[in-house]
Amino acid sequence: MRPAVTTPKTMGGARGRNGPARAGLLMAAMAAMAPMAAQAIDVDPGDFVPAPEGTTAGMLYLQHAGRDRLYAQGRQAAGDPRLDSEIGIARLVHYTRIGGLTVGPQILLPFGRLDAGRDTRALGSASGAGDVILAAPVWLVDDAPSRTYLGIAPYLYLPVGSHERGRALNLGESRWKFDLQAGFVKGLTDRWYVDLTGDAMFHGRNDDAGASGATLEQRILYQGQAYLRYQFTQGANAFVGLSRTRGGRTRVDGADRNDGAQQRKISVGGSYFVRPTTQLLVAFGRDLGVENGFRERARINLRLLQVF
Repeated sequence: MRPAVTTPKTMGGARGRNGPARAGLLMAAMAAMAPMAAQAIDVDPGDFVPAPEGTTAGMLYLQHAGRDRLYAQGRQAAGDPRLDSEIGIARLVHYTRIGGLTVGPQILLPFGRLDAGRDTRALGSASGAGDVILAAPVWLVDDAPSRTYLGIAPYLYLPVGSHERGRALNLGESRWKFDLQAGFVKGLTDRWYVDLTGDAMFHGRNDDAGASGATLEQRILYQGQAYLRYQFTQGANAFVGLSRTRGGRTRVDGADRNDGAQQRKISVGGSYFVRPTTQLLVAFGRDLGVENGFRERARINLRLLQVF
């Protein structure tokens, strides 16, 4: 999950000896951060391998990310920006079969905190709950003997998260969103697996953007993800992944902002079942390239999974 960004009420923090430079950096931040407001669904290796019928699993995700570079249309903005985030997601999923197909209905509850600093400290901070997400992946192919899986996962975002007009940073987006994701997993050998995922994010209108309640519209956002995974044992693996995000250009009150996302990122990590029903996943990552918005210098993801 990424921070939602609108427009701040004031730029009081931009004044002083370096006032013009800081004000310019804040303007660049407000113009370039819109793509951060809506990101496609990041997956972990093995997400599209369903559990046996009747399994219920709870997951807790925790992510810390630090950002200290800001880009607008491919150019790095001058100054010393900073945006840190502490984001969590509580997730509950149950696996069943409907019409002969494996289905995994689930609910995701995001929460967290955003903090801007240095030359962009006038953006302020925000904390609270994000928009609730409902999902129901369906597996068209669930073939354990050949280690082949193909699933389609629809995600519906409900606009119920923390959102306040005039705040630069919000956890909620005050708009409906729908993400359609397809995932394919294939065992290349007994130990090597490849995970491929693609999705398209559709956005409703936000009629309460910025201090004046402007109308924010956004085009479809696309993301592709690929992981190469090595299974040391049935309960332990290591992986490396690449992701590419494109699209999502926004308009505010009909004015095109020419701020489409072009983001490339990498992650490495592994997971281990510390108990037969408890798994811990750790991943480290960073952005390799960003066209618009803040660039992540470092990111750490933790996931605790408990099977009931």
